[in-house]
Amino acid sequence: MIELFEARKVYHAGEPNEFVALQGITLKLNAREMTVIQGPSGSGKTTLLSLIGGMVRPTSGRIYLLGREITSLPERFLTEIRRRTFGFIFQHFNLVRGVSALENVMLPAFPTGESRAALKKRALSLLGLFDVASKAAARVEHLSGGEAQRVTIARALINNPDAVIADEPTAHLDTRLSCELMEMLGRLKAEGKAVLIASHDPLVAEAPAVDRIVQLRDGRIEGDG
Repeated sequence: MIELFEARKVYHAGEPNEFVALQGITLKLNAREMTVIQGPSGSGKTTLLSLIGGMVRPTSGRIYLLGREITSLPERFLTEIRRRTFGFIFQHFNLVRGVSALENVMLPAFPTGESRAALKKRALSLLGLFDVASKAAARVEHLSGGEAQRVTIARALINNPDAVIADEPTAHLDTRLSCELMEMLGRLKAEGKAVLIASHDPLVAEAPAVDRIVQLRDGRIEGDG
């Protein structure tokens, strides 16, 4: 589904503070596959997720999505592909304070032009799927950590993406909630989505739904299996 060929990412190229985050990454991610990216801080995990999700461009190398090269697409096209293809689950949730859980779930779909009534129906269905429909009207700052995480997953799915990308999703969850989260992500994999997770958490790597663990160090893949 997603392929990287010799993808390299350099920040502040040519400057005294130049930093090579990724060094020639070649990687293929498939539908119905859950991949965990592991590695110490500074190994390039978040940068790799950002490249795969189209949030940053590689300094060199190529990225293909469903066989189509997307590396050099104009930003407006890349933005649309990112919106349709990827759902993002962030470490700190990134929910918008001051508005309801329902509005937060709907936000990524507003640019699509779909009617508000249709979006609301789909958002409520997703909140129900993750057992937080009763919190639809609640402001997100009033949610528990587990409720906020469920709202975050619902938001990631509002555009029915082909792939879900999660950056340290269990960092602020206890053991029970971490296991619940991995079960939810496992269900998404079973539905045919590619799931990519960057995590230090052993509970993530040991989850039954995980198919593959990729080890990163110093911007290079040092293990894949």
